[in-house]
Amino acid sequence: MATPSKVAAVAEITNDFKESNAAVLTEYRGLTVAQLKQLRVSLGQDTKFSVVKNTLTAIAAKEAGVGAFEGQLAGPTAIAFIKGDAVAAAKSLTDFAKANKQLVIKTGLFEGKALDASGVAALAALESRELQLARVAGVLKAPMAAAARTIEALRAKLAEGTEAPAEEAAAEEAAVEAPAEEAAVEAPAAEAETTEA
Repeated sequence: MATPSKVAAVAEITNDFKESNAAVLTEYRGLTVAQLKQLRVSLGQDTKFSVVKNTLTAIAAKEAGVGAFEGQLAGPTAIAFIKGDAVAAAKSLTDFAKANKQLVIKTGLFEGKALDASGVAALAALESRELQLARVAGVLKAPMAAAARTIEALRAKLAEGTEAPAEEAAAEEAAVEAPAEEAAVEAPAAEAETTEA
């Protein structure tokens, strides 16, 4: 019979699989607690690096519909559950594995597709999303600057166009008021003529 702690662990791992866009299965035999902490820091906040029990992970993977780790769950196992930039996380893992031979990347999962160790390395070799966005922004920077200048020029023209009618309207109001004043001046003169008669 499963204990409540095991049920909770399976539920947590299942949830981690479902919420992640990528996962990398590793063996960490021989790494110290300090090295594992260093790895977690290098992976950033969007990646959860968890030491897991193989039997519970096999159950959780099945419940989450993940078949990529079948036959790979042996030895001291840890999984990087990646919710953010999978390329950056894969790069951090592969860089750490190069510097620390005790970390072995066994297999992975990216957007529902199974990856072997070389597939994880290939993912790490891609450009990260931030770098891609920066390059796209650089490419778009010139056209956007030109568009901004065009918008400013249009705003200036609109401002000029709205001021002129306002001046014309003020002149028209002055012209309308002037005849009224003239009529008021002429009216007493006309009254004076009728009183004389």
